[in-house]
Amino acid sequence: MYKPAATMIATLMLVSAGLAQTGPVAVGATSPAGSSDPVRTLVERLDLEKYKSTIKGLTRFGDRRQGTDRNRAAVDWIETQLESDGCSNTARLRYEYFPADPPLPSGPAIAHNADALPGGARARGIRAHTGVNTDPLLQPDEKLRALNSQPTEGGPREEVYCTKIGATHPEEMYIVGAHMDGHGWGEAANDDGSGTALVMELARVLSSPDVRTERSIRFVLWNNEETGLNGARAYVAQRASLQGKEDPAKSGRFPEPKWLGMIQHDMMLFDHGMPRADGTVAKEQRPEADVNIEFQSAAKLADGAQKLAWALYAANETYASDYPAAVAPHMTNTDSTPFMDLVPAISLRENERGREIGAGWDPHWHQPSDVYATFTDQDFRLGLNAAQTTLGAIGRLAGATLIRN
Repeated sequence: MYKPAATMIATLMLVSAGLAQTGPVAVGATSPAGSSDPVRTLVERLDLEKYKSTIKGLTRFGDRRQGTDRNRAAVDWIETQLESDGCSNTARLRYEYFPADPPLPSGPAIAHNADALPGGARARGIRAHTGVNTDPLLQPDEKLRALNSQPTEGGPREEVYCTKIGATHPEEMYIVGAHMDGHGWGEAANDDGSGTALVMELARVLSSPDVRTERSIRFVLWNNEETGLNGARAYVAQRASLQGKEDPAKSGRFPEPKWLGMIQHDMMLFDHGMPRADGTVAKEQRPEADVNIEFQSAAKLADGAQKLAWALYAANETYASDYPAAVAPHMTNTDSTPFMDLVPAISLRENERGREIGAGWDPHWHQPSDVYATFTDQDFRLGLNAAQTTLGAIGRLAGATLIRN
């Protein structure tokens, strides 16, 4: 843990009481964790089968590699699903990307030594090979191989988002995101169908007509994450300066509410433990699997990000049904990175990105085996627990209540 135990407990007590505030993060007062708690009611509306079916729907488009027809079709499908689930206030961000562009750093600079891993993490234990598969012949499913065969081309890109408008503070919002593109010649079921489906589940639940939030929530499905966070970078470049501006004047409309926090989700299914000495990992989800919540200690707003991370930790303690949460300070290589110096930003994953994913804890990462059939209900349930964690926290933070008729 990043904090000593006594300090961590004190922080959680402050978060739970709604008293801890640093910068733009405002942690709202919590409701009793019983039948009168509207957030618990919302969390109970999350559905494992619905979550699985959304992941399955995303796999219809193969790996959804950016700059391809299958990627564009997936963006259209996501928008249709959001609208049919009640998150009808959709929009698209448009930008351009060319594969020849030099990649931008996906995390903070770190010291180069044998123990260094992305984000400032330190290598420990057994490590296995990681990398991105670029060989189509390693995909044994010929139909999937054909679906993924169109190569990427440079040019226009789009990503879709929808917004739950706050009832009392529409000028402020939390951003909840995941990336919808993948690569590796699989189905990108986990990376990042699992994160995309999680965000879409949250949008479905919070867009119900009987749900009211004090502050706005924007659900964003980023594109071009796998090429260097280009979709998230484009959003920051185009929209950061628009924050909190009423347009038209005196209309009560805020096209880009002020950012209060950014919560990113990436590959949420597979926590089978450290590789064995031969490089293999366990076939079953480990009983001690957890939801990893990371902030970046080198960010300008690290204090606020850490507080946001502990708010999610506290929500996991209250609302998650099966798996606990863990907090770490090495967030990296994810779409929250472009936000981290502008707003408290955190990332949720199945494992820590640098210390564990970077050490080979998920053998399906960017591989042909990242297909829906690889994962079991134990794996999908870890993703559902991550959804419970974020929904519990964002419900508290945004002031969610139920409208009684």
